[in-house]
Amino acid sequence: MRMAHIIMAYKDPPQLERLVKRLSHPGFDFYIHVDTKFDMQPFRFLENIERVYFIQNRVKVRWAGFSFTKAVFNCIEEILTTGKQYDFISCMSGQDYPVVSTDTFYSFFERQRGKNFLAIEKYGSEWWKRAAIRIHQYHMTDFDFRGRYQVQRLINAVLPQRNFPMGYTLYGSERATWWTISTDCAAWLLQFMKEHPRIRRFAKFTWAPDEFLIPTLIMNSSFKDSVVPENYRYIDWSRGGANPKILTVQDFEALKQTDKLLARKFDIKIDTRILDMLDELTAS
Repeated sequence: MRMAHIIMAYKDPPQLERLVKRLSHPGFDFYIHVDTKFDMQPFRFLENIERVYFIQNRVKVRWAGFSFTKAVFNCIEEILTTGKQYDFISCMSGQDYPVVSTDTFYSFFERQRGKNFLAIEKYGSEWWKRAAIRIHQYHMTDFDFRGRYQVQRLINAVLPQRNFPMGYTLYGSERATWWTISTDCAAWLLQFMKEHPRIRRFAKFTWAPDEFLIPTLIMNSSFKDSVVPENYRYIDWSRGGANPKILTVQDFEALKQTDKLLARKFDIKIDTRILDMLDELTAS
């Protein structure tokens, strides 16, 4: 089994180095996308690590904008054009960290070839009751001209409610940005997006499409029956707001008990000891 890990990064190269080295395995390659708003030079040393590659077609990512999802599709395309044969492509952030040993991580997916792992909720769930506005209104999140939010309010005042194209049933969740999918599914997604500019235009004017676009497309495709509705990522949203909790040593017991494979998010400027504790746990 061979897996390509997409890592979406923009800061703290030493933390990214620690993640890559911790997950190092002959079956894993790492493709790092560094947001173009940030200098690549501090990250360059990572190229010296075996099986680490940088995405060349980088994107200026705006938080909660379609630009993030566009960057992910760029990553998928570059991976598929390497000519290397992968069973899975995963998407994670530079602030993820495994909570199991690398061998356990590898063995889990070795037994699950052909499946697609997505953290999803069907439209109508409690999460969607809060998130539906992302679909039904226009959002100028991915634009940077002055007055864009005034324009956004005006557009939503005069235009009718939007609906997702093609009559698709919507799927997504607050954990859905991060996934592991088969290479066949990834190739289909890329081709679908190229063939459906209407979907791209729609997503451009939504808020945080990374939490619903890819799951929605997959769940309305022939890959639906191969979906496992779990991404095996531990993320703590208990504090509310638009960002998950930064995990620290206080979260160690919860991480010790979880059945997930990865957790986020961590910040070495806030707490490094938690990563040491996870290393000690998974080495035993």
